[in-house]
Amino acid sequence: MGEFGSYFSCSSLLCHEVEEEACCFETEAEDDDESLYLNDKDDEYIESLIQRETSTTSSSDYPIMVRDNWLQCARLNAIEWIFNTGALFGFQIHTAYLSVIYLDRFLSKKSIDDGKLWAIRLLSVACLSIAAKMEECRVPVLSEFPTQDYQFENKTIQRMELLVLSTLEWKVSCVTPFAYLSYFIHKFDGESRPKGLVSKALQHILVLVREISTVEHRPSVIAAAAVLAASCDERLTRKTMELKMDFISYWGSLETEHVLSCYNMMQEIEMRKPKTPKSVISSNYSSPYHATENSSAGSIGGGTKRKLTFKDSDQ
Repeated sequence: MGEFGSYFSCSSLLCHEVEEEACCFETEAEDDDESLYLNDKDDEYIESLIQRETSTTSSSDYPIMVRDNWLQCARLNAIEWIFNTGALFGFQIHTAYLSVIYLDRFLSKKSIDDGKLWAIRLLSVACLSIAAKMEECRVPVLSEFPTQDYQFENKTIQRMELLVLSTLEWKVSCVTPFAYLSYFIHKFDGESRPKGLVSKALQHILVLVREISTVEHRPSVIAAAAVLAASCDERLTRKTMELKMDFISYWGSLETEHVLSCYNMMQEIEMRKPKTPKSVISSNYSSPYHATENSSAGSIGGGTKRKLTFKDSDQ
């Protein structure tokens, strides 16, 4: 464990877990995907979320992930594991998506040696465990996480958790696209929203995350594009989308272009007809709307991308 030891020498930081259940956070709200209650303070709240994005997740803050074939395949495999495991435990969709954000932010700062799929699995377990501790009331102990062909000791997963937290500068309260769905549905479609719009928007978000890193587009951009894509079976014209986005007073032309780009990407993916695993959008998942996002998310500073190496003995 020499590589991990060089990062963390304070044993008191370890998360000591018992074989019962980890401590929980705030109680969750009633599950109702179609409940889109809005009030007069929504504009102010959404604007504050967007300001958080611009100050913490600008493209200059994140080196783009290396697009080699092995890492793309490994990332896709990690996402499949995260969503399937989240469904197995009955986690919110928000929790699984948050895990992918951690995964992408980590990979944007550190590299993992080619072919070390066990390291990607260890990273996936750590990211999902951290997200569960942030969002879920019932958090499985580490020994309950299914790792298939790999066997990790609890202390190995705990040290990986600490490496992830250190790399993310302990800033793990992130804004996700789910925080914006109700708002954009109200702005773009009002009371005349088509039936199943929420589910379709979720589908677009969850398919897109398999195609691109979450550090490449801001959550508000992804959410707006998903609602636009879900609102009409036919492809919208640029003018139609610009008219809809005129209602977002604090967005400029740059944000509009980003939404258009993301929308076009979703349409291209839809044309290829990829199939999101049924376990991704499942009755096992709770509604993403009761995941409140009030805490500030921090930025990951720039700098050289450091290589993360693991010793085989750490498997």
